[in-house]
Amino acid sequence: MTDSEMADKEIKTGIEKRFGIVYLFATLFALCIVGRIVWLNVWQHDKWIARINESQREVAIEPNRGDICASDGVQILATSIPYYDVRFDTKAVNSDVFRANLDSLSLCLARLFRDKSAYEYKTALLAARNRGDRYYLIHRRANYVQLKELKKFPLFRLGQYKGGVIYVKENRRVRPYESLAARTIGYEGQGGVKVGIEGAYDKDLSGEKGYFIGQRIPGGYYVPINDDSQVDPKDGYDVITTIDINIQDVAHSALENQLKKHGAKYGTAILMEVATGDIKAIVNLTLDDRTGRYSEAYNYAVGTRTEPGSTIKLPSLMAGLEDGCFDLDDSVDTGNGKWKVYDHTISDTKPHGKISVKEVFEVSSNIGVAKLITESYKDNPGKFINRLKNMSLDAPLDLDIQGGRDGYLKTPDNKLWSGVSLAQMSYGYETEFTPLNILTFYNAVANNGKMMRPRFVKAVMDRGKTVRTIPTEVINPSICSRETIRKAQEMLCGVVENGTAKNLRNSNYQIAGKTGTAQLNNNGTYRYQGRVAYQASFCGYFPADDPKYSCIVVVNGPSSGVYTGNWAAGPVFKEIADKVYSTQLNLHKDKQMIPLAEAKDRVPVSKSGYYIETKYVIDKLDVPFEFAGSKSEWVSTNKTDSTIKISSRTITQNTVPYVIGMGAKDAIFILENAGMSVSIVGRGMVTQQSLRAGDVFRKGDKIILTLS
Repeated sequence: MTDSEMADKEIKTGIEKRFGIVYLFATLFALCIVGRIVWLNVWQHDKWIARINESQREVAIEPNRGDICASDGVQILATSIPYYDVRFDTKAVNSDVFRANLDSLSLCLARLFRDKSAYEYKTALLAARNRGDRYYLIHRRANYVQLKELKKFPLFRLGQYKGGVIYVKENRRVRPYESLAARTIGYEGQGGVKVGIEGAYDKDLSGEKGYFIGQRIPGGYYVPINDDSQVDPKDGYDVITTIDINIQDVAHSALENQLKKHGAKYGTAILMEVATGDIKAIVNLTLDDRTGRYSEAYNYAVGTRTEPGSTIKLPSLMAGLEDGCFDLDDSVDTGNGKWKVYDHTISDTKPHGKISVKEVFEVSSNIGVAKLITESYKDNPGKFINRLKNMSLDAPLDLDIQGGRDGYLKTPDNKLWSGVSLAQMSYGYETEFTPLNILTFYNAVANNGKMMRPRFVKAVMDRGKTVRTIPTEVINPSICSRETIRKAQEMLCGVVENGTAKNLRNSNYQIAGKTGTAQLNNNGTYRYQGRVAYQASFCGYFPADDPKYSCIVVVNGPSSGVYTGNWAAGPVFKEIADKVYSTQLNLHKDKQMIPLAEAKDRVPVSKSGYYIETKYVIDKLDVPFEFAGSKSEWVSTNKTDSTIKISSRTITQNTVPYVIGMGAKDAIFILENAGMSVSIVGRGMVTQQSLRAGDVFRKGDKIILTLS
């Protein structure tokens, strides 16, 4: 072998050795990797799976809570308004893309939120980027209009995974009509306990939660891994109540004004539909001693039981009539206005002498009722109590909403029963009822003896489709004989025509009802701070000849010196009844309706607003009108002696619309669609707007509307 061949062999051998060493190390490295993989997947499997599970979890997505609506299913009494926390994942964005869009994004944010300058936004975003912040808070509680704008901004228009923007939704429960029926509609109280309709129908309103699989990021927050991991929530159903918001508004204002006038502690008013038991309005107002204002703080209508006073005289006399103890024409001697039963003296406001049973009820004689019931049932007081129970006076109402209390009737086996208990109970003491208890009984009298269970909700809906209806329920199909009902109705009419409530008479329709004035029991005594406190009430129905609605008004603790039912509570009843009668044409069956076009002084005032709706009402009422100018979507109206003049109202983009003369609904619709934030003061028609019409505005500008 030559030297050359020997050299080539050595070189070849060296190369092979070096390749062998490389191969050996490569093999060992591969074996190490395989070994590590095996180690991690077998011996370390549980450990790493646990760590993955710690960084990922199922995150709940809250559904939209359903709306609570008025009886028309359109006007919203409670709804959830979405707000959004805007956050930024700085690591989701490419560095070049981030810097290319930073200036324009900062400028857009500054213009939208107006809480920082563009420079401050830029500085803050750069600092968050340098920190590697994955959940940086840009703005808290942005509204939906702002959210729509945000989605168009530089960088953010790329979405969450490319643009890094994160929108965290939060629903805030609001009542558009604020305090109207607030305690009955309900809210979430302490400890998350929901009251009113919110609580009673919480399961329907809540919906079903969705979820997504989230990856934990610094700060303890979770962001979705991908869209496929998400299960959308199912929104809650809408609840349709029986409340008529227009009547509710009148009842609220009437009661509040009366409470203020007489300096009362609290008051309640309830309007019920006779045939169905539907609650069309319910007001509960209590005086806040700190502010001197009245608010809906407690549902007295269903939850406060007091001695009712003279409104109980109706079931008392009905019991005697039903048992044949006396008749309306029978007479009773009430003497000189004082009558002593054992050691207790019963008084009338003035002497009435010898009067008929019907007159006893009309003048509300305590002595007359006490004498009639005592003489009829003194040998068997249990018969009187049983008759009241058979008439379902204390029947459980089993209301949907929590906090309702049943009536209380003392029985002869009660250890507190005494020789004066029968007399006391007959005219409203030693027994307790809520206002709704009393109203339910009076409603049964108006309904010819059929007692209906009070109903607050009539349907549950899902996007306009009925999920289920809440049926009307009968507590007692006949509380007594038809003859006794007829006599009871006659007595109730007599109170307004001839008796203690003559101040409620009017020429348009007849009211039937009973006044009530009771001394308030304060821990066993009827005196508080040296004086007697009173509760005034009036309960009845209308129109008396064909009852459609029943109503009770209670004014507790008036301090003005006016405390009788006819003057402290009666005017509220009449104001509510007048409103209902004037707005419901079906109650005017005996009145000849005159077309508005036939009388110059009958042309109504019309609000400006949406043309199609305005034209529909004008046509239905047969009102003459003139249209000036070209037709448009929104119009202004002007009343003259003989016609309504309609003119077009132009809405120009990016300038403040003119909404004076419109109703709140139309004004809010126009302004919010234009991108403005609206606040309202008062009720009725818009009379002032804080921003001048025609001025240029920016998205999100706040405008205040004054209504009257």
